[in-house]
Amino acid sequence: MVLGQNAVVNRTKTFRGALCILDHLQNNGAALKRLRERQDNPAVQFQAMEGFLHRTGVTVGELDKLNIIHVTGTKGKGSTCAFAESVLRNNGFRTGFYSSPHLVHVRERIRINGWPISKGLFTKYFWETYEQLEETKDSHGGTMPFYFQFLTLLAFRVFLKEQVDLTVIEVGIGGQYDCTNIIRKPWVCGITSLGLDHCSLLGDTTEKIAWQKAGIFKPGVPAFTVRQQPGSLKVLQRRAKEIGCPLSVCPDLEQYEAVVGPVRLGLAGAHQRLNASLALQLSFSWLQHHEAKKTGDSLTSVPAACRLSSQTDSFLLGTATLKGLQETEWLGRSQTLRRGSVTYYLDGAHTTASIQSCVCWFREEMQQRDHTQNPGLRILLFNTTGERDSAALLRLLLPCRFDYSLFCPNIPETPTAHLGISVQQMLVRCRENQLIWQSLNALDATHQRHCNSGSQSLVFPCILSALQWINWRKQTASTPAVSLSSNRIFPDSAELPDRLREAGQISVLVTGSLHLVGGALKHLEPSLSTVDYK
Repeated sequence: MVLGQNAVVNRTKTFRGALCILDHLQNNGAALKRLRERQDNPAVQFQAMEGFLHRTGVTVGELDKLNIIHVTGTKGKGSTCAFAESVLRNNGFRTGFYSSPHLVHVRERIRINGWPISKGLFTKYFWETYEQLEETKDSHGGTMPFYFQFLTLLAFRVFLKEQVDLTVIEVGIGGQYDCTNIIRKPWVCGITSLGLDHCSLLGDTTEKIAWQKAGIFKPGVPAFTVRQQPGSLKVLQRRAKEIGCPLSVCPDLEQYEAVVGPVRLGLAGAHQRLNASLALQLSFSWLQHHEAKKTGDSLTSVPAACRLSSQTDSFLLGTATLKGLQETEWLGRSQTLRRGSVTYYLDGAHTTASIQSCVCWFREEMQQRDHTQNPGLRILLFNTTGERDSAALLRLLLPCRFDYSLFCPNIPETPTAHLGISVQQMLVRCRENQLIWQSLNALDATHQRHCNSGSQSLVFPCILSALQWINWRKQTASTPAVSLSSNRIFPDSAELPDRLREAGQISVLVTGSLHLVGGALKHLEPSLSTVDYK
């Protein structure tokens, strides 16, 4: 979006003013449309990004100083980046970490030493970057970067100015045409598990998507990937050969454990073991050439007898590396929050593969809970957007056997519009998801026998109203449970709130969208919105 000369924008050089400018730059639909138009000529995308970079006073060559670990994939790329950043920070390095999307506040996207940058730093570098772009706008056809492009430029500036030792960069969408791919010489590249997502943009097969993801490969730069489907792996290997990039498949985490014993991970779920293994190889690529400053961990390759010949070497894990894996945190991914008798399980899964992993994690958690506590109510809070196949995702959630299923838009509280889309338009999608869920439950005879009354479903206009309903039983008889608006859809029967009041424990799975999880976290962890990291 180009800011019009007559646009009313808060240009005061404050943090709030910066957020106002970002709101005007944000137009995801237009950004994706422009990206699609440029896919046949990727040079145009890179020329535009390189031009924006130069207008901020930074050359592409200067990005080499950031010692970038560049990571893409369909599932788990954020978690992999978080593991790698934590391992390297615990080994004594000053780290930068750029990720997307943010869940609660935009500063989450740009981290130094594991923490989102402070409001002060964000404000300082935001206005430096924005003013340079604004001052050169007229001589460049009035062009200004889109939201993600601007934040990428801002991240590069922050990391250069703050002199980090290395930077972990998560690709936004795809790889070949992503604006982070302006990077000319990363230190190492990684590709996580591949699957179908953003198909209209990246292709409708995993092989086509693999081609796009392999676009981050660079001549002579080592790259690592995890176990993939044969077709996808062949595409990655072919592109690596064409580009001149040495590509290796990571060993399973079990190979490390055969030497050092059980490895504890800070992120829950069996699928995180694959992400951790990739993160170890990405980290080792840096550590094997740089002696750890603080811990002096020695990293030695495991003897050949301990590894598979078709895979790259595993290595002995030092104390700092093991500590980094165990202390890794990543909001909204296999995350558990306990709030009294209500436990929230938050996972931003939004593809079939990631939902499958989410279901495995949630069912394991429920089995453990049922062994130690009386079975309680299970509630699903779900939403999905865009081109994603709601029926395919919801079908995978049936084995979780929810007592209630709630659907709401990805908005924390009820506004009149959100990114130009009316609440009523978003509610149409939610009601469609509800009808799909009801139809799936009607076909699932096994599930119907499990529940006395079947899985009941409700639609709410925002995340807050859904969370208020879940916590209905906390209200006293003399206090209204929820301040309802005319838009809210609420159970007609008084029996429903009674079941909530009588339940000993309630388990709530929030999934389908990272933006939904972020909106829930805004209310469940309000400190995330206000804390200012120094």
